[in-house]
Amino acid sequence: MTRVISGVVLAVAALGLIWFLSSIALLLVALIVAALAFREYERIVDAIGAKVPYWTALIATLLACAMVPFQWVDIESVLAASLLLIALNVLVSNRVGPPLLADTAAAVLAPVYIGVPLGCLVGVHAIAGREAVLLLIATVAVSDSAQYYTGRAFGRTPLAPLRSPKKTREGALGGFVIAPLFLAVAGAYWLPAFPWWWHASAGLGIVATGIIGDLFESMLKRAADMKDSGTLIPGHGGVLDRIDALLFAAPVFYFYLRTL
Repeated sequence: MTRVISGVVLAVAALGLIWFLSSIALLLVALIVAALAFREYERIVDAIGAKVPYWTALIATLLACAMVPFQWVDIESVLAASLLLIALNVLVSNRVGPPLLADTAAAVLAPVYIGVPLGCLVGVHAIAGREAVLLLIATVAVSDSAQYYTGRAFGRTPLAPLRSPKKTREGALGGFVIAPLFLAVAGAYWLPAFPWWWHASAGLGIVATGIIGDLFESMLKRAADMKDSGTLIPGHGGVLDRIDALLFAAPVFYFYLRTL
């Protein structure tokens, strides 16, 4: 019951924020989510054995998130400045050898893994409006549900047994069939400027990257021997547990809107 209640509250809150806030206001929400997700990420990599320079990597993550949707400063400059800040932390670190390399890699990954995707989500809102954001989130949710129920009904072959033993190839196939169909149909009403094949191909990209995002977070948690990334959302775990697929799918949809 706790899981159901918290899920409903979370869904209603997300719907309200996306529907009623402007893109600038939504960016502020995205920055808060990025900070919460970064905190969970830092805990995970710490359990694995890496030490992220907390404030430097957090600032780099928030800057990346803020720059992607509006380009107040070009993203290349932001990422270059972030790398410089992280490099300065490396110079003063008292760790050497492989541990220092792991620290640096974990710090550099944070803006790319968390900051850029959440910025892309706001970018979708800025380019195509609230309907496009909800369409993206709904497609990810439909894909997850299709994979789950198709996997339960027909799943026999593990998709990635070392990452997530419960995922099956048959379940993934269900996601690849149902989610693009959903996006092609719903997109005709919510994003009518794009043809059906655009929606269908975007759906395929969302499903593929969503699966990768899910498996990537599972890999991190398994390496850290953690069941959930956090405890912020009762019955659902942490922020990263809720947005793992979206972090990989949002840049794909943003790319489609900007370039195709």
